[in-house]
Amino acid sequence: MHHVSRIAIACSTGLLLAGCTKNDQAAKDSAAAAAAMPAPAPAPAPAPALSLADFAGKWKVRGVPETGKDTSPTTYVLTATADTTGWTIVFPSGVKVPGHVTVEGDSVIVRTGVYPSQRRKGMKVKTEGSMRLQNGKLVGTTIAHYETKGPDSVLRLRTEGTKMP
Repeated sequence: MHHVSRIAIACSTGLLLAGCTKNDQAAKDSAAAAAAMPAPAPAPAPAPALSLADFAGKWKVRGVPETGKDTSPTTYVLTATADTTGWTIVFPSGVKVPGHVTVEGDSVIVRTGVYPSQRRKGMKVKTEGSMRLQNGKLVGTTIAHYETKGPDSVLRLRTEGTKMP
């Protein structure tokens, strides 16, 4: 029986050494394969920061409700500056509304205070518009919040502006 134990120990040791040798070879093979692979491509350069100077000028803007029966446009002239001050909206009626501007990602957000609605006579409204430059035009969405005695009344408009000469 003593002889069988020695054979079992010898076989176990042989298997253990063979297993280690295979693992060492696999590690060498993996390292060689990794070294042969090309380096990953560098990350693309970050997009240039949005510049308000790109928006500066006068824009003829047209807003059309996204839903509902009334699809008549609301038009105005947006005067944009190279910074966050001096942005104004002027409606054909002569109503002039200052805009409060912030930059978020690739968009400019223009918020107004309360002013007389140009769509709903006798009502007051405040708006928030998100616009970005696309193919030389301003495109985006404006949300109009109408003051009512009940719950807030909201109208979403698709907006598009073209730069005036």
